[in-house]
Amino acid sequence: MSNVVISVVRPESARAIFGGGLIDTLRKDMLAGLTVAAISLPQSMAYALIAGVDPRLGLYTAVVFTAVAGIFGSSRHLVNGPTGAVSLVVFSALAFIDPEARLDSYEAMFLLAAMMGVIQVFIAVLRLGDLMRYISESVVTGFIAGAAVLTMVGQVANALGVKAQGTGHQQVLYRLYLTLSQNVAFNPRAIFLSLGAILLAVASRKIVRKLKLPQIDMLFTVLSLSLAAYVLGWSDAAPGGKPLIALVEPVPPALPGLHVPQIQFSWLADMSGSAFAIALLGILEALAISKAIAHKSGQTLDYNRQILAEGLGNLTGAFFRCMPGSGSLSRTAINYQAGAATRFSGLFAALAVAVAVVFLGPLAAFIPKAVLAGLLIVAAGRLIDAPRLRYTLLGSRYDALLAGATALAALAIGVEFSILIGVALSVILYVPRAAKLSAQELIVSPERLVRARIAADPPAQGVAIHDIEGELFFGAAPQFEAYLQKAAKEARELGVRHIVLRLKRARNPDAVSLEVLDSFLSEAREQGLTVLLAGLRPDLIASLTRFGILERHPDELIFPEEETDYSATLKAVRNAYALAARHARMTGGAEGPVISDAQLAYYLI
Repeated sequence: MSNVVISVVRPESARAIFGGGLIDTLRKDMLAGLTVAAISLPQSMAYALIAGVDPRLGLYTAVVFTAVAGIFGSSRHLVNGPTGAVSLVVFSALAFIDPEARLDSYEAMFLLAAMMGVIQVFIAVLRLGDLMRYISESVVTGFIAGAAVLTMVGQVANALGVKAQGTGHQQVLYRLYLTLSQNVAFNPRAIFLSLGAILLAVASRKIVRKLKLPQIDMLFTVLSLSLAAYVLGWSDAAPGGKPLIALVEPVPPALPGLHVPQIQFSWLADMSGSAFAIALLGILEALAISKAIAHKSGQTLDYNRQILAEGLGNLTGAFFRCMPGSGSLSRTAINYQAGAATRFSGLFAALAVAVAVVFLGPLAAFIPKAVLAGLLIVAAGRLIDAPRLRYTLLGSRYDALLAGATALAALAIGVEFSILIGVALSVILYVPRAAKLSAQELIVSPERLVRARIAADPPAQGVAIHDIEGELFFGAAPQFEAYLQKAAKEARELGVRHIVLRLKRARNPDAVSLEVLDSFLSEAREQGLTVLLAGLRPDLIASLTRFGILERHPDELIFPEEETDYSATLKAVRNAYALAARHARMTGGAEGPVISDAQLAYYLI
């Protein structure tokens, strides 16, 4: 716990505030926060609909979670809150609860947020955040593509003005089929509003960017079409009747109070796997967005601190009726483009949403669900990074397989487990790739250059030189052992008694590979072969020492890597030829070439 230090104002934030002027910094953060709040209001309600809960819970999340994560986070520009990907996974995680038992689903969601927060804080305390960089971006790309498609599919019912059919346990495409084939007429007014929302959102975004206006296109779309529906009388309801289109429930003009989530042990069992998967997803989403923005801003991030902020945000939000959340790509991009100077712009955004909830909350009852459905379809489409997806699919079969499998898993199995499936698949595919050693024979050419041997070169005479490169872990041990045995066999057949084994680029040896090397050296001594170990780096020397290999190997046959013109490999080669010449004189055999310092060029090709 002592390794995780929480400070409300980090040095870089202090420099940004006081170095650039307090008033100027506050002005930038306030303007950026208000701009983010404009898009956060409709997004938060829409993401709550994705999760299958009351829209006001999305607004509460945009207040509490955004404020807490903004205070304790590392990124100056990351804005947290409800997101489409996390909301979609939450919907799947709560599928085991009867859709009619709304209060139970709310309490289960609050408990899920608390479980996520505990997991994320635990990851941060153990400083495991650095391990997240080993998860392939192809997995994240495939997940986002799959989640975006699911988001669009999930809004078809609202866009058509009908009730969604099926349960969360059924496959999403089958539920879509049930929704489209039900014996109920589609609502033409809802279709008009949803299509209008899509067209107006796309057109207004282009106008906003062209005129360099604040990013209020989504808020403008919601207000315009909600007003149009009211003027046309579609949102009016006769006494005891229903309006012509489905509307969002009114938001009470009050902020959430402290609420302890209800705990049922059966829920813990049902949601434990989903909680871990969503916690991991939230971390990946927040870190991926933070890294992308930091690359543009030049900020250095503390990954574990940002994970801690995500965990504290989810854990705190669970006690204030909030949904699980993470970093938002769209709101973060807007925050950065609006000129935010410190991470407190997120706090201003949360305050602006809180003010809107208190004074404008009841007006949410005039927002048609079809309008939010159209906005969500647009937002989901924007989540798919077409250029990156194309590069991923065309870059290599490895990346294409990871992205494709993750996306298909989201559609076929479930979005909450698709990213775990992608991560597991990436590990399975990585191990054989990492286990492949690059091993080759080197020779001293007629020009006295040490280079790779080609087919036209004559066999080794006097000395055999072998270069090993790659990860020396258990997966590579069989290949490592086979190559060493082949090298020893060829040396005996050619009458070569001296072998230079270059290990400069051999990395991270484990006990299995060290045992293979130790056995090879022992068998070589028994067979009368002299093995010179060249290019040993300090970390490899430490491993060989701990294993006792260097104690059993003569010091004059060990050549540690040096930062001089006379590399360890060249020294080993010269000494090997000198030993070969001495052995030939003592045994009366063919002496072979003798290479002096002046004759051997100091380059390894």
